[in-house]
Amino acid sequence: MSGNRVSRRSFLTGLGLTGLGAAAGAGGLTLAGCSTDDGDGGDTVPFRGGHQAGVTTPQQEHLHIVAFDVITGDRDALRTMLTDWTGMAERMTRGEETTDGGALSGTDVDGHGAGDTYKVPTDTGEALDLSAGSLTVTVGFGPSLFDDRFGLRDRRPAELTPLPKFPGDQLIEDLCDGDIVIQACADDPQVAVHAVRNLTRAGSGVVEVRWSQLGYGAASKTTRNEDTPRNLFGFKDGTRNITADETGDIESNVWVGDDPDSAGPGGWMTGGVYMCTRRIRMLLEVWDRQVLDDQQHTFARYKGSGAPIGAEKEDDDVPFDLYLGTGGPAIPHDSHVYLAHPDQNNGRRMLRRAYNFIEGSDSFGHLSAGLFFIAYVTKPSENFTPIQLKLAHDDKMNEYVRYESKAVFACPPGLGDGDDWGTALFG
Repeated sequence: MSGNRVSRRSFLTGLGLTGLGAAAGAGGLTLAGCSTDDGDGGDTVPFRGGHQAGVTTPQQEHLHIVAFDVITGDRDALRTMLTDWTGMAERMTRGEETTDGGALSGTDVDGHGAGDTYKVPTDTGEALDLSAGSLTVTVGFGPSLFDDRFGLRDRRPAELTPLPKFPGDQLIEDLCDGDIVIQACADDPQVAVHAVRNLTRAGSGVVEVRWSQLGYGAASKTTRNEDTPRNLFGFKDGTRNITADETGDIESNVWVGDDPDSAGPGGWMTGGVYMCTRRIRMLLEVWDRQVLDDQQHTFARYKGSGAPIGAEKEDDDVPFDLYLGTGGPAIPHDSHVYLAHPDQNNGRRMLRRAYNFIEGSDSFGHLSAGLFFIAYVTKPSENFTPIQLKLAHDDKMNEYVRYESKAVFACPPGLGDGDDWGTALFG
């Protein structure tokens, strides 16, 4: 491993612990399957298949997600960009440059970069010498894209409807919605940043950034053998998250089947999934002043073990019918566990891919930090919105969080040989 490689990774990893997760407003971009060995000390995740990677893929350590507005009215330009993006993304997930020799504008046989020095490189080059880092690149399309600009109105699935403003939301409009989303996840922050940076650059003149977010430290587990991670409140988060080996629940709650409202006209979304995102600011200074008993009753879990209150182990069934003396139910009805648990929501579940973010301190000296929440569901109207409404009305945790954004995107199924994201959208 070269010295340059260490310094690149160390630099961005340091940012991840102290300042990653910065969001960009309109027009700005800030840094903020199964794996196989790629032969360079890292992993690659297959880009093509029945479903897009980056959903049930074991969750990587770093996120860079960006939403775009389409600024052209040229249908052919949009389709060409999506085709170009597909090729670039597939190469980057293999640990390659966006184009062959692109970072050095063509390279001589000795590898010194003696190509056309008067030519702008087609790859920005910061991922040179880095492995693929289990990079996944996932694309989705927002409701606003299905209008009259590109003849897509008749392809919009009924389920692709903007999320409502939930009670108590303090939305920042510049951080909401978007025409197209790109989610890049990797075990190396520089690899994820490189992917988004190069796709954004290649889309110049066709799209512009609406918002972006960096996240670090996977705040969800997506496989059974992972330990449940802790959020910035110090609690294990997502114990009941769907894991990739729960194939029955994956099929019924995540991947789109043949339901016409979800699959869309002609069934083009069959095998796809809906991505719902929420940026959750955590009011850490308020939380940090609460006694442990109040913190535990907010979640209805013990802070140490993660077990439900009144139970012994994290994976024990939640004792909804248990009463502790005269203190009321062990699981308070305004607790997060009670309101979000599948048993209280007709068995509905969602696949969480959440990431922590920390942006430093705001103008009041408070830590600007929280959770960027990504949920993958088969039907937002059943698996996401009703649960969020219950939480918005009654969740005790609302005293300690601020919901700052909302967005929903239709992520089409995976690509077969010869297919690209342009054909996925336009048919």
